[in-house]
Amino acid sequence: MTIAEAAAILNCKTVCGADKMDRPLGSACGADLMSDVLAFVKENCLLLTGMVNAHVVRTAEMLDVPCIVFVRGKVPTQDMIELAEQTGVTLLTCEYTLYEACGRLYQNGLPPCSK
Repeated sequence: MTIAEAAAILNCKTVCGADKMDRPLGSACGADLMSDVLAFVKENCLLLTGMVNAHVVRTAEMLDVPCIVFVRGKVPTQDMIELAEQTGVTLLTCEYTLYEACGRLYQNGLPPCSK
């Protein structure tokens, strides 16, 4: 699945990184604790979260996460957008809850991150 396909499934709005929507995704992880993300996320994993702070983008950069989806209609700050643009991370927003967004992606074939 690509970022564009995941975005279509979740009816996402693209905040930044529209030129990177063809990047492949190998799995997805839904978490608000960045310590969980550090423990479970693998390369090319889509990160879904309700956390809106620069630490999320820094964590994604560190783990080579190509895309972050902010759930429940949350919108990243301008500082986060600028940081994501500098680091090449695509930022998306969707209206679904974290639970529903993860379920929709799983139902459409995107596997979860696992140890």
